[in-house]
Amino acid sequence: MSEILKIAVQKSGRLNEESIQLLKECGVKFNNGRDQLKVASHSFPAELLFLRNSDIPNYVNDGIADIAILGENTVIEKGASLDIIEKLGFSKCKLSLAVPKDLDYPGVKYFEGKKIATSYPVTLQQYLNKQGVKAEIHMISGSVEIAPNIGLADGICDLVSSGSTLFKNGLKECEEILFSEACLVSTPGLSGGKKDILDRLMFRINSVQTAKKSKYVLLNAPNEKLQDIIAALPGMKSPTVLPLAKEGWSSVHSVIKENDFWNAIDDLKANGAEGILIVPIEKMVL
Repeated sequence: MSEILKIAVQKSGRLNEESIQLLKECGVKFNNGRDQLKVASHSFPAELLFLRNSDIPNYVNDGIADIAILGENTVIEKGASLDIIEKLGFSKCKLSLAVPKDLDYPGVKYFEGKKIATSYPVTLQQYLNKQGVKAEIHMISGSVEIAPNIGLADGICDLVSSGSTLFKNGLKECEEILFSEACLVSTPGLSGGKKDILDRLMFRINSVQTAKKSKYVLLNAPNEKLQDIIAALPGMKSPTVLPLAKEGWSSVHSVIKENDFWNAIDDLKANGAEGILIVPIEKMVL
């Protein structure tokens, strides 16, 4: 029987949706019914396990699942000996301390001797130790934001994305503890056959991620400015240049990185480029 790579993902929520989207973009396709917790891919040697986020580190650490897509904050909090293979660039957030919004916050020493409600006691304690602050940590599994309003705590430590939930509950962010994003983790000592499958999957993931960070550029260039325009394209080894029907003009095709996009466009226009077309790239194999 051929080997199957078992991939654990969060069973619901934003991380689930973005994880499934990434896998499908990588050609890992499957048909899962409602409330189905295990499903095999029909296009790749993999099986998906839909699990509670807090349970995933133990499943991977014990080898029940071979790899998983997890929030970096969960990996840090659970303290499992998992190998972080790749940071995936989505589901970004931060773990922060927050206090009542009308408080004149003096700094982290405010929490000395205070009560802090959180679902991340390990990470919070590590941060407080580094800051030399002794506080009472009150563990809450959900609805942390309500704690100051009912007198349970003086502040909270929780994940923050836009900050709207804090605002609605009369709180404000005061200290950032760590930044987090989705990452791919692996069980220690993955076997040879499964390691080969993982390498194939990583190749696909890198192709998808590289494409998302790049744009395909097509433009018309006057031949007398062709070398200047090519020099203004910080992309692949060499752009493709094709003659146009209009004499004295060429069509230039290349790839540029997302971060270089606007500066490159300004330089191209300054050198006489016209009809600049920017196209998203679905996959990019280097």
